[in-house]
Amino acid sequence: MKIYHNFTDFVKVPNAIVTIGTFDGVHQGHRAILEDMVNAAKEIDGETVVITFYPHPRQVLNIDSSNLRFITSQEEKIKHLEKIGVDNLIVVNFTKEFSLLPSDVFIRDYVIEKINPAKIFIGYDHHFGKNRTGDFSQLQELASHYNFEVQRIEAHDVENIAVSSTKIRLALQHGDVEHANMLLGYQYSYIGKVISGNKIGRELGYRTANLDVSREYRLIEMPGVYATYVDFEDKVYKSMTYIGKKPTINAGNDENIEVHIFDFDGDIYEKDVKIRFVKRIRDERKFDSLEELKQQIMIDEKQIRELL
Repeated sequence: MKIYHNFTDFVKVPNAIVTIGTFDGVHQGHRAILEDMVNAAKEIDGETVVITFYPHPRQVLNIDSSNLRFITSQEEKIKHLEKIGVDNLIVVNFTKEFSLLPSDVFIRDYVIEKINPAKIFIGYDHHFGKNRTGDFSQLQELASHYNFEVQRIEAHDVENIAVSSTKIRLALQHGDVEHANMLLGYQYSYIGKVISGNKIGRELGYRTANLDVSREYRLIEMPGVYATYVDFEDKVYKSMTYIGKKPTINAGNDENIEVHIFDFDGDIYEKDVKIRFVKRIRDERKFDSLEELKQQIMIDEKQIRELL
């Protein structure tokens, strides 16, 4: 996949199949659009072009940005798009000045002038441009003037549930990882660097890796214990992950992410690992003693090993 960071550098391709969006999570609804694009491009010997924005418009315009949380990082999003088979990605530097661009001017001066699309795919409820005035109807009007086709993609359902990034975020915030994964089409994950912790895990007989995860705008699930997989150096390990404030040892108000990797004894300090979430096993609890906590962890391990 070729990646461009502005329209000026983009090299026009024949029979461009284009779509526009932020694509947070690259969930099953997004994939329906993107896979249709890939197939359409193959039919006319063309190439797919995805236009996205970075930073996210809500960050730049400060629209409820304090509550803004992303399912995927920009790097993860790019990997998902590449895996689907997107040929070209244009990452537009979103600024306040750019936000003032009327939607019809954006389509005319950038999408048409710089890309010359054969067809534009758009989600059924997608809006773009200044004040989000651009939509399917406007694209239809422009298509008749500039000789391109428009294809509207209806909501994609999974088990009769319309997929959306909002529904996925809500599921993760409520600990319903299984539902979120179903809507995503893959296991929710994030990457963190292993840092030194307070070594309480060793006292309990469960050595844990403490993860430093970039939390700015990143969605961290509901506190509790999770069945997880860890991807490290091209290998997959079964694991259990704890998210919470460690109330049993009065660790303070900082939320911790700790993972115990089953049947692993390597040195991973200062290295990056990827955690993939499978299922939330239980709530965070305060135990009366470390021994009681240890007994519960043993129960958690048995349950998670059986599950995985």
